[in-house]
Amino acid sequence: MKVAILGSGAYGLALASRLLMNKNDVEMWTYSKEEKKQLKETRISNKLPAYKIPKEIKITTSMKKAVYDSKIIIIAVPAFAVDDIAKQLAKYIKPTQHILIATKGIEQDTCKFLTDVVLDYINTNRLAVISGPTFAVDIIKDVPIGLSLGTTNELTKKTIMQAFTNPKTKLRPTLDIVGIEICGAIKNVMAIASGMLEGMKVADSTKALFLTEALNDIKEIIDVLGGNKKTILSFAGFGDILMTCTSPSSRNFTFGKILGSGKTEEAKKYRETTTVEGLYTLKSIQKLLQDTGACIPIIDLIYEIIYNDKDKEEMLKFLIEK
Repeated sequence: MKVAILGSGAYGLALASRLLMNKNDVEMWTYSKEEKKQLKETRISNKLPAYKIPKEIKITTSMKKAVYDSKIIIIAVPAFAVDDIAKQLAKYIKPTQHILIATKGIEQDTCKFLTDVVLDYINTNRLAVISGPTFAVDIIKDVPIGLSLGTTNELTKKTIMQAFTNPKTKLRPTLDIVGIEICGAIKNVMAIASGMLEGMKVADSTKALFLTEALNDIKEIIDVLGGNKKTILSFAGFGDILMTCTSPSSRNFTFGKILGSGKTEEAKKYRETTTVEGLYTLKSIQKLLQDTGACIPIIDLIYEIIYNDKDKEEMLKFLIEK
């Protein structure tokens, strides 16, 4: 089947590699003519240099061309760009096509989940989200991976699972779209905090204390915002949190580690040159929780440390007193 991927970043390219394993016809869209030229000529992206892009993967700057005749349309752009992408996509999408959101995050100004952002422009029930413990550099390798697929549409579930599932790719479906979105977004925030603890050189036992508390807090956030608390045990929940909060391959963890090491200027430079999705999400989730009247102190503490220069040592005190 034909699959369109909107976005040519590392994760979009990685998903394309798995789709190609199943002999799907993949066409990737980029807004940049320069990037299109580079990708077509070199078949290498500086966003995922370890991956030699097969010639079977088509590259275009025409969203209309990419979307035309595609069974599945994957949105794989940064969270801040989803609104604009959905607005453009509305011009070309047909009711029979399925949308899969691979982006993780919450829209900053409106605090909307990304499914709601898409639904603002496109009236469809063929909508799904995907999330799980998968770094792009791992997806492009021939290794087993697992992802949570959230959708309430049976045909959408079957179509996406057909496109991706193979002996090295597992998709576990769930009806809890909200829970999957929360896990996918909030784990980046927790990864920053976990990275800070790494930079502070705390003991492994203290890191485990934090991860346990983080899992419990995320479970409460899922419940408060209308999801199923059991989703915390999914690939999108525990799986992704464990990976993102402990791996130096995570940009959010790396940023937190630099900050925790006291290298303020280096952290500032890292923010300017690297997409740290957790920072974008942190503002959104804090405002969203405040608007609902929910009290999740760890979110407020991380916010105060990052944006109001609160002493990072307060994290250790908080973990005991919580």
